[in-house]
Amino acid sequence: METRERVIRLWFDMWLKKADLGILEIFSQDALYIESWGPEYRGAETIRHWFQEWNTRGTVLQWDIHQFFHKGDQTIVQWHFRNRMNDGRTEPFDGLSLIRWDPEGRICFLQEFGCNESRYNPYRDGPEPKFREGPSAWF
Repeated sequence: METRERVIRLWFDMWLKKADLGILEIFSQDALYIESWGPEYRGAETIRHWFQEWNTRGTVLQWDIHQFFHKGDQTIVQWHFRNRMNDGRTEPFDGLSLIRWDPEGRICFLQEFGCNESRYNPYRDGPEPKFREGPSAWF
């Protein structure tokens, strides 16, 4: 479990440092990575390309791990994330990553699940719900 948690922390640190510190070593050659809002990346080389390209467009400001859950060849990590894109947009959200490990201890599957941090109670003012105006969050 400690080795798996160390690998996940390394992956998060790479984003915070904007540095590839071993992407091809921590992901299996045929890994699948699915972002919470839809894009998916197949293969460690594609994951590496996405990482390098994304970091030309934005900066990860925060990626805090709250807790890990382990079962068999799977790990779930709960986290809080915040970035700033080059156009000035800031995107904070809470999330989970579901990770599957190959027999060599590399990530072979990672799927993110996001949760908008701007939450509210639509029943705060009574029995009829009052929802916010505007579009829903992208996840």
